[in-house]
Amino acid sequence: MFTGLCAFPMTPMDEDGVDERAFGALVARLRAARVDAVGALGSTGGYPYLDRAQRARLARRAVAEAGDVPVLVGIGALRTAQVLALAEDAQAAGAAAVLLPPLSYQPLTPDEVLGLYEDVTAQLSVPLCVYDNPTTTGFTFTDELHGAVAHLPGVAALKIPAVPADPAAARERVDRLRALVPAGVRIGVSGDASAATGLRAGCDLWFSVVGGLFPEAARRVVEDPAAAGRLLPLWELFARHGSLRVVAAAAGHLGLTGRPSLPRPLRELDGPAREEVVEVLRATGLAG
Repeated sequence: MFTGLCAFPMTPMDEDGVDERAFGALVARLRAARVDAVGALGSTGGYPYLDRAQRARLARRAVAEAGDVPVLVGIGALRTAQVLALAEDAQAAGAAAVLLPPLSYQPLTPDEVLGLYEDVTAQLSVPLCVYDNPTTTGFTFTDELHGAVAHLPGVAALKIPAVPADPAAARERVDRLRALVPAGVRIGVSGDASAATGLRAGCDLWFSVVGGLFPEAARRVVEDPAAAGRLLPLWELFARHGSLRVVAAAAGHLGLTGRPSLPRPLRELDGPAREEVVEVLRATGLAG
């Protein structure tokens, strides 16, 4: 499951709860598009805004709707005990693997992060993907820490942030990391705007936000990174407004979710910003 395209659907929600029907329909679209894996309850999936019971139900729904497509379920939480409980729920739901970011309020040390992964991998019966996202977690992995975590039993993949824009620097980044991790551990790029550069630089897969809503367009990028040029206007909106807000606006425009579909205090794009999303969808051929 850690090659090709791992698509991350959003989790539509408001202050009254989660729209599990709409979430299930988004996952079913990914199954129909034959993505290589579904990433449920990642950052696009809004996992920090959900309680344990909601996350358990969504994990079960994702697995049921994905069918034979493997599902990667996010288990990030502030406390190790909470992570272990979420891991238990994900495994009970039938997740093929779990995705773990080192969340923190008090800043974590490298030893604490390594300890987190040691504690969790000791309890798992499915593979684990390390989620390195300093923008949301506040923690930045060193390559050496990646190497140490990757040698733990059960670690199957690393989800790394955007690679450098310069192709040579991107290749150097991936090669340096590859030299520190076991041969069987896959390296996947996130940060949609750097997907093409990361894939050309030797990443095994793309952990994709846009793939969660437009899987066919994302698949074309995996098959031919040059196709990413068509999506640049969308990724420029991601940079300005945040990918989750843009995806929520796009999903609402397509009638795939209701409005609102983001949890407070997040606000939906409205007015000129929403109109710009619609214009970009039309210009890129992603919507009529």
